[in-house]
Amino acid sequence: MIHISDPETPRLPPRTPHRPLLKLFFGDVLSAALTALALVAVFMLLPGLNWVTLDANWAVADPDLCRQGGACWAFIRAKLNLILFGLYPPSEQWRAGLVIVIILAMILVSLWPRVWGGRLLLVWAGAVAAMLILMRGGMLGLAPVPTSKWGGLPVTLMLATLSLGLAFPLAVLLALGRRGRLPIARAVCVTLIELVRGLPLVGLLFVAAILLPLLLPPDWTVDKLGRTLAALTIFAAAYLAEVIRGGLQGLDTGQTEAAEALGIPYWKTIWHIVLPQAIQNVIPPLTNTAIVMVKNTSLVLIVGVFDMLSAARSAATDPAWPAPYAESYLFVALIYFAICFGISAYSAHLERGVRARRHS
Repeated sequence: MIHISDPETPRLPPRTPHRPLLKLFFGDVLSAALTALALVAVFMLLPGLNWVTLDANWAVADPDLCRQGGACWAFIRAKLNLILFGLYPPSEQWRAGLVIVIILAMILVSLWPRVWGGRLLLVWAGAVAAMLILMRGGMLGLAPVPTSKWGGLPVTLMLATLSLGLAFPLAVLLALGRRGRLPIARAVCVTLIELVRGLPLVGLLFVAAILLPLLLPPDWTVDKLGRTLAALTIFAAAYLAEVIRGGLQGLDTGQTEAAEALGIPYWKTIWHIVLPQAIQNVIPPLTNTAIVMVKNTSLVLIVGVFDMLSAARSAATDPAWPAPYAESYLFVALIYFAICFGISAYSAHLERGVRARRHS
């Protein structure tokens, strides 16, 4: 059988594997310009990448010889305990290391949706109690360590996890109160949210660390670390409350009306119907707030709390080493990036799960 092709039918050029890439990077003027700028940026960053990796000194123990090549990562090896644990007594640093393990293990366990519920809250309460006992000591044969000696990565992780964990239920109450029908409760919630959101975190930290002891009765004393945690919690609660309020406003009121018609109590309606959907709708802004709070823990050095960034700065002032500030900040930045990237990746996983359930 002979097939006669239609002379008026245009023949498409054969597809080649590289054609989609060419269209992606050089499909129009804007794409081509951005590609060229990216190539120039990579070319300019190559010396810096070589300084960090290929030309770096990893095991040179002599401080004078360490900086003759690239980055002096041997300094990080020498000061690793100080950066990770701050001023915590060296003989007791195993306790601070165990606290880091507990926090990371609890976070990994909490990522599994099947364990969410009241039992997980009890486990978290026990984990927090164990962390405080390990860090403070004074019981179970552990040497007492005052909070002024706490520092490094354990303090950063504890402030981030505890402030977000304590702020979330407070944020839910503030969001519900702001959208509620009780005028006094609504006015209190609006005032608290707008007042906190109108102040910088540095101001709240100064109020908690300096002014609060002056306002309390003489017999009342609150530890500086506890006051810092309270400031971070209130700050996070105000921002989380607005995010949750946005999720509540995005829901159809017909569901709550149907629940009222069926005689379902208010709090059961909120807990089982409204909040799950509202939180699912605002996973991206919740993630953004969590990441911001993790990074905001670096501001506590202003009020004298010795976090990981403070420990890195203190390590870099050692006169025996030739001012390795860049290596110190890069190392701390990598730790912060790993934490924040993990939060972002998990939120993306949750979003994919929500979309899959909605389309199924």
